[in-house]
Amino acid sequence: MNAFPAGDALVRRDLDLLWHPCTQMYDHRTVPMVPIARGEGAWLIDTSGRRYLDGISSWWTNLFGHANPRLAAALAEQAGTLEHVIFAGFTHEPAVTLAEELVRVTPPGLDRVFYADNGSAAIEVALKMSFHYWLNQGHGEKTRFIALTGSYHGETLGALSVSDVALYRKTYAPLLLTPILAPSADTYEAHPGESASDVAQRRLDELRQLLEEHAHEVCAVIVEPLVQCAGGMRMYHPDYLAGLRRLCDTYNVHFIADEIAVGFGRTGTLFACEQAHVAPDFMCLSKGLTGGFLPLSAVLTTTQVYEAFYAEYSAGKAFLHSHSYTGNPLACRVALETLRIFRDEPVLERNRVLSAHLAKRLAPLRDHPHVADVRQTGMIAAVELVADKTTRTPFPSLERRGLRVYLHGLEHEALLRPLGDIIYFMPPYVVSTDEIDHLVDTAIAGIERAVA
Repeated sequence: MNAFPAGDALVRRDLDLLWHPCTQMYDHRTVPMVPIARGEGAWLIDTSGRRYLDGISSWWTNLFGHANPRLAAALAEQAGTLEHVIFAGFTHEPAVTLAEELVRVTPPGLDRVFYADNGSAAIEVALKMSFHYWLNQGHGEKTRFIALTGSYHGETLGALSVSDVALYRKTYAPLLLTPILAPSADTYEAHPGESASDVAQRRLDELRQLLEEHAHEVCAVIVEPLVQCAGGMRMYHPDYLAGLRRLCDTYNVHFIADEIAVGFGRTGTLFACEQAHVAPDFMCLSKGLTGGFLPLSAVLTTTQVYEAFYAEYSAGKAFLHSHSYTGNPLACRVALETLRIFRDEPVLERNRVLSAHLAKRLAPLRDHPHVADVRQTGMIAAVELVADKTTRTPFPSLERRGLRVYLHGLEHEALLRPLGDIIYFMPPYVVSTDEIDHLVDTAIAGIERAVA
């Protein structure tokens, strides 16, 4: 790995002081810390001039390329006008206009917008708001949530409470709420002869049984629509979302859609819920909301939920959750420009061409002896590496085969950060077909190296 600037002064300064997310810092004795100087479209450029094609959109946030001139101009213009103001008792044009646009483009019935700072914060807002709604309605016995097996909704304690990825949850389990887990409709778990729709129906039957038993104590069911991202890019059929909406209505519980990673065109439609023609009671948005420029999240909900809190102060029904940077004008202005790019340009149409090309290039890996599955939903694709294809026996986790693919990618100008031994692709929408070829070619070579 001596091709990397291991002695770079910036790296040395970093390792003397910083503690990075989702990282065992000891790894950086052997795994390079990459010092990035600038971004350009789908590429990142380090301090030595080496380029890396951003195959994961910098943790799924970047939609229209690094240093996008249109978003940068909107940010600069807003910075010269109003950088921030308290959002309790005050308002401003970027927040109001963004809310109007979000209500316009999201599924019908989501008519109220609550801003927060990041995805985990949005989940916290939705969980608290759902519980508090039922409390205000005289149903204080509703204190639990149903989540899917393999789900991931964030790292704050509330968000982690409705997550089911042991790597993140296990250590903090004594501090967390205990969710009721419903089996995921993950198509990877299909029985022989089952279609994706069949799996969805079987899992809906199991969810119905859980609701029969627990609906009286359940505030909401929370799901990542269509793709369970951090849980391994697990994918399922839209029929599950349609059935979930019906069950939530039948059993009088809320439906929370965590579209933080899958929203804004990732799955082929602007929002994943559109593919099932459903509207949730709460929709959580972040990541691509600002095109990858600034932290911002939004929770959209219904007039019915809003009105359960609307009362004289003395009634004690107000939702007092707050963040200092709620409704930040800079972030709202950039988010508004992000939505305008969707309005002005054929983004989704172009994405369909790109996703079809990605599917074509990945198809040969289905026959690889160490690939158990190649799956894709829109601009999200994943390749699952295993020790034995027939039995789907995984490689021992301590062998870190996926890390070998990551390191190979860095050596060959590609950022491919895996989820364990799942190699995934979630590039910015400005990527070209030639750049997709580069990502896939690099991943294939890295896979061969990793399983050798």
